[in-house]
Amino acid sequence: MSEKRILLASLLKPINDTRMYEKLGLSISKIPNTQVHICGFSAPVPASAPTNITFHPIFKFKRLSVGRFTAQFDYYRLLLSVKPAIVIVCTHELLLTSLLYCRKYKAKLVYDVQENYALNLRSQFNYAALVKQLLAFGVESIERFSTPSVSSFILAERCYANELTFLKDRFIILENKYKRQPDYTLPNTPVSLPDKQLRLLYSGSISEEYGILEAIALADRLYTLDKNTTLTIIGYCSNSHTWQKVQEATKGKSYISIIGGTTLVPHTDIIREMQQSTIGLLPYRPNQSTANCIPTKLYEYMAHGLIILISQNPLWQGIVQQHQAGLSVAFESINAAELVKQLRQQQFYTKNTPKDIFWDEEEPKLLDMISNMIR
Repeated sequence: MSEKRILLASLLKPINDTRMYEKLGLSISKIPNTQVHICGFSAPVPASAPTNITFHPIFKFKRLSVGRFTAQFDYYRLLLSVKPAIVIVCTHELLLTSLLYCRKYKAKLVYDVQENYALNLRSQFNYAALVKQLLAFGVESIERFSTPSVSSFILAERCYANELTFLKDRFIILENKYKRQPDYTLPNTPVSLPDKQLRLLYSGSISEEYGILEAIALADRLYTLDKNTTLTIIGYCSNSHTWQKVQEATKGKSYISIIGGTTLVPHTDIIREMQQSTIGLLPYRPNQSTANCIPTKLYEYMAHGLIILISQNPLWQGIVQQHQAGLSVAFESINAAELVKQLRQQQFYTKNTPKDIFWDEEEPKLLDMISNMIR
């Protein structure tokens, strides 16, 4: 069999992105006679990457700049240089350019749907009402126009199969379950905190929709009860107004530390903080765009045995209760003293670490799909 080149591309996600590189890229690299190319935003190249993976950190621009538009030309030049047989697009923003290449050179196009972008735009509060509607319409138009040329869709969430009507039956679901690191070991179970320090963790995107201000408020309340309480915030904040609020809310509080903020944080650093924390926070605000999705860090926190405090949502609550992984709470009206009592007295993960939270369960579906496409 001749060597097949497969390109994975995202405009804003870094080349070392958890899903694009660690999950999709590394898994595909296991297929014999393949050369995997990862194209994305500039970031450190993973030192331990397999020899058949090549990185192209060609994007480096301010998010609201002309560079975001001219990046399309850089991307097309890369496509012409690499000449991939399969292009896996991890964002709607590169769909049209990828479509142009695939049609002209008879390559196969795969769309990794990581978000319901149109619903996100309409439901979240990053733009004015009219701008939100126009942007959402634009995204939907691009996705629908590209659909006939897409060989297969990959869905990061089960709910997208119902929400996105253009998919037809050409999709597989690859949930964002935890990809074990080479040095990963299962945490000791059951987990209890009768006398351990309350080390809170908020990781990932720093945004108001994901409850960063609620996380800080909870840390404040717990600190008044227990001066050994700490909160670590690690991740990237893309909204300058939110970042200003976070800085104001944490000013002068030695028990709160921030890693990242205005700079991207390697996923390995986030994992390291999980290993050093005892409680993982998911204080998401109610929003249509996230109501039916399973947060990636829910899998990550369970994999590291963190006691989870998560917003009240039937889907999330069911998962947490099933695995005895934590508590579903109303962050806006929480009784801190009662919460501490529960955390100190209750045992968690009494049935061991869940087996169905790891990427190992998803990988075979991806390998089957790609192997069939390159035959």
